[in-house]
Parts: sequence; structure tokens; C-alpha cells
Amino acid sequence: MTSALMPIYPNRLPIAFEKGSGVWLTDTQGQDYLDALAGIAVCGLGHAHPAITKTICKQSEKLIHTSNTYHIPEQEILATALAHVSGMDQVFFSNSGAESNEAAIKMTRLYARKKGIEQPIIIAMNNAFHGRTMGTLSLSGSKRLQIGFEPLLESFIHIPFNDVAALDDVIKQHKKNIIAIILEPIQGDGGIQIATPNFLKAIRNYCDQYDWLMILDEIQTGLCRTGSWFAYQAHNILPDIMTISKTLGNGFPIGAYCSRGKANNIFPAGKHGSTFSGSPLACAVAITVINTLKKGNFSVHVKEIGAYLMTKLKNSFAKHPHIIAIKGQGLMIGIELDTECRNIPRIGLNHRLLFNVVSNNTIRLLPALILQKADADEICTRLVKTVNDFYNLSHS
Repeated sequence: MTSALMPIYPNRLPIAFEKGSGVWLTDTQGQDYLDALAGIAVCGLGHAHPAITKTICKQSEKLIHTSNTYHIPEQEILATALAHVSGMDQVFFSNSGAESNEAAIKMTRLYARKKGIEQPIIIAMNNAFHGRTMGTLSLSGSKRLQIGFEPLLESFIHIPFNDVAALDDVIKQHKKNIIAIILEPIQGDGGIQIATPNFLKAIRNYCDQYDWLMILDEIQTGLCRTGSWFAYQAHNILPDIMTISKTLGNGFPIGAYCSRGKANNIFPAGKHGSTFSGSPLACAVAITVINTLKKGNFSVHVKEIGAYLMTKLKNSFAKHPHIIAIKGQGLMIGIELDTECRNIPRIGLNHRLLFNVVSNNTIRLLPALILQKADADEICTRLVKTVNDFYNLSHS
């Protein structure tokens, strides 16, 4: 029988899950799998977290949606909590990371008009990923994703990640029209590439000097994933705009666009909005996520368990002939192989381990933040077997 589903995901792995608990998922055949992907960094508190389940049940019994026609007290509570942990001033809630980045693009256009710039330019990074809407697709620096959707939105200039000289060159050529610089502190889809302190500092300095906007996409890195509440906090800088999503709802769709200082109050009434954003249910879940991360001191825990997992991986693969690099921060880790390995997650299923591949040759690990040492040990054991099977090597 022909499926009614559009074939947008033709390469789904041949497995379906019916329940989960913590860092484990159980498939429809009753087999347990160690989840080292966490819904692509979404389920930061793991599956079926009791506090999240309780909040969803309790709030859904009271009120799910009213629309932004009315005051929503949960929005105020969540916005205050996010401002406190991030150092930002104002928050707009969306339904996804892509929508948050769309808001950032729109806001830069308004900021440019305020400054009298008619052809504003945003500097973005090669191999970046900011979403799949037309705006965020144009902003992303991935030709692979953009092919077929031309003509893209204009006024984006892409430069190599961590290349201060390339940044300097673009600024010399386009200084009068540049309005913002956007990047991910760690490129996830781009192969776990970490922004250097020097690169981040250069961007912050240029944005201060020329009154531009520094925009950080923390959709994947935010909310303790890298060992800080937000990745920029490890570099003692603040962006003007930050976008977040993923872990914020632990699986419930919600995103946020945060602003500070000169980026505040740019959207006039009626210039932006969303029907479903910031619902009582979504915000209640996100408040629970923030409170749980605080109570569990997860920023400290992720630093420790991330360092443990990184050391364990490096030791496990120390003499492996096909490993080029093991890189990452906190619980955002990439294992770069010497050959294309897009199909290796299928081999991982044989060892009941879930992960994915980015940049064609890098295994990406994004386990839940609740990961413990025994789980990290098990990830390493199963991953070594998976990689050895991929290269037809002995497990001994």
C-alpha cells in the first residue's frame, strides 16, 4: 500500500520506538537502545522525565492555548527565567529554532532601516545551519541544502568559520552596508566545529565598533549542552541577539528569540507575531525545564560528564587507524572518520546505539544531559564495536 506521507524522509532508519526512559528508548519489538542523540539535542532531560510529564498533564488539564490576544502569565515567568540565566533583556517566544532565526533576520532589516541602510548585509558562516525556511536556508552556508530552492534571499555574505582574515576582508569591502554577524558557537551540522575565542572576540569588537548586531544561534548549544548555560558564557562575551530552542521544551515545540541593549524594542506592535507561540502549555513545560536544570546544577554536571566521555572516547580510539579527530565541548561531541560514513548509524542499530552523522564523515553524539558515567562507558563500548564493524575490523 502506498503511504500517504510525503517522501521527505526517504532514508529513515528501519526502526520505530514506542516508549523511552532516561537515556534509553524501546522499539516496537521490545528491544532497548542507548540513545546518544536525544532527538538531535532536544530531549536534554531524557525521555519521559517525571517533572516534564507531570507539567504536561497538569497544565493540559487547565489550559493549553488562548493566543497572544491575551496576557499569558507563563510567558512572563519563563521570559524572566531566561533573562536571568542568559544575561539578555527581552524575549519573544516562537515555535521552533528556525522561527527564532527568522525573527532575527526580520529584526536586522528593521534595525538597518532605523540606521538609514537600504541594502543591509548580514555576514554568516560557511557550513552553518540555521533552519529550512527560505530565510534561514538563505542564511545557512550549506550549498547541499540550498540547491533547488534558488533564487535565495539576498544580502547574506558567507565566510569561512574561524577565519578572522576573511572577516576583515569582507568588512573592508562592505562596511557601509553590514548590519549584523551571525554564527553558531559550535557548528553542529557543519561537523562539530568550535568557534575560537579569537574569532568570537573579533566579531564582538567589530559589532561594538560599528554598532552592528552580534547574533548567536544557540539552538543546539544552549541550555547547558556545552557545560555552560549558553556557550558564549565560557568566553565572557554577550551577544546582542540570541536564538534558542531544542532543549527548551525537552521535546515540546518551543523556541525563543532574545535581545539585549541596542537590539531591544526594535519590533513595533503588529510587525511580528505567531498564533501558537508562547502558549500556556509550551511555557509551562519550558519553565519546568529551566527549573530542573537549575536544581540539578546541570552546567557543572555536563562539564564533568562531558570531560569524562571525551577522555573515554579518546582512550578507546587512541590506536584506531581510521579516526582523524575527536572534538567537542560538554555533551556535543564529534568523531571524525577518514571516509564518508553516512550509513554507519544503521550499523549502530546492531549494537543498540543511536547517533547520527554530520558533514558526511563525522559521528555526532548529543546524549541527554542526565548522562552518567556508566552510560558514557556503554556508549564508548558500543561505538567502538560499530566503527570496527564499519571498517570490518576485529573487536578484540
